Amino acid sequence: MTERIVLAYSGGLDTSVAIGWIQEATGAEVVAMAVDVGQGGEDLETIRQRALDCGAVEAYVADARDEFANEYCMPGLKANTLYMGAYPNVSALSRPVIAKHLVAAAKQFGASTVSHGCTGKGNDQVRFEVAITSLAPELKTIAPVRDLALTREAAIEYAERNELPIVTTKNNPFSIDQNVWGRAVETGFLEDIWNGPTKDVYDYTDDPAFPPPADELIITFEKGIPVAIDGNAVTPLEAIMQLNERAGRQGIGRIDIVEDRLVGIKSREVYEAPGAMTLIAAHQELENITLEREQARFKRTVDQRWTELVYDGQWFSELKGSLDAFIDDTQEHVSGDIRMILHGGRATVTGRRSENTLYDFNLATYDEGQSFDQSAARGFIDIYGLSSKQATARNQRLGYSH
Repeated sequence: MTERIVLAYSGGLDTSVAIGWIQEATGAEVVAMAVDVGQGGEDLETIRQRALDCGAVEAYVADARDEFANEYCMPGLKANTLYMGAYPNVSALSRPVIAKHLVAAAKQFGASTVSHGCTGKGNDQVRFEVAITSLAPELKTIAPVRDLALTREAAIEYAERNELPIVTTKNNPFSIDQNVWGRAVETGFLEDIWNGPTKDVYDYTDDPAFPPPADELIITFEKGIPVAIDGNAVTPLEAIMQLNERAGRQGIGRIDIVEDRLVGIKSREVYEAPGAMTLIAAHQELENITLEREQARFKRTVDQRWTELVYDGQWFSELKGSLDAFIDDTQEHVSGDIRMILHGGRATVTGRRSENTLYDFNLATYDEGQSFDQSAARGFIDIYGLSSKQATARNQRLGYSH
């Protein structure tokens, strides 16, 4: 029986050429597998047929949009995932769900090897292969661009020579990855970090300098998950999609960052994540009124570590599982409403309410009727500052100064 290799297939130039490229290099048959994580663009049946026309012996399409939103984006939201304080892990969150379907397809079609289209310089090769080996350590992995010398120039020449049904152009300057959580753009003139992004970089967002009238909305959360927008029930996928549209019209969620890649290089990336950034801003504010102070402080440390693990391809790691348990526990009381105004590139919180709030008006107010005992403050300060007072007295006695 001829060996089979399952290829993570996007429908683009590189993975279309990779079907024949892999067959020629290895003698194996290629099964193409496309996963819909809300990337939009071409119809998946069109992509499936293209894979067959490019020589795949089987083509398999998985609709993973709800799975991606529920099981990957929502844990990211609970963790307020912002790598380097800015990037909501757009690509990193999608890789483990694609890897999961790659492994399932390999078992279904009797393949001993899986393949992806990543280069040897990026993070995604690590995310895919660590996820695959975590789920199915017996599978081998190959990457045509990295392992079989498939350059872009070679891909274009191969596609033209074999008359593959794929548009080939040397003029498209960008490498783009997108899903419902956001859109990532790199390469081309963006590699000169002095160059500002031009308008053709963006697709999910309109220019925030020329916004439509302000858009006010209310997002309702239950245990850290959005369940309604303006009183209308939504699934996580619907929440992200609706906010992509509404926040996108206002130019919200544009990110331009030079980030630290796992492989050790710095890379300039431009992202658009209107729905993700709006949801994270709302979720953080709801946590501000429902999490106890020390719990909230420690959670910020856990959120950062969780975010770094996911960015670094450790979705299935033991540590991430442990951090998930802590984060889920913190979300028990993160329920309520957040009112926001979306306008001109900003998602601004203007109101918050929750039955689980720790905000007490009578403690916070400076008006009559306050319940805070101000006479207790002096003794608290004396005790709180005692250790510093002792240290200062010692230093003065010994002649030290700050």
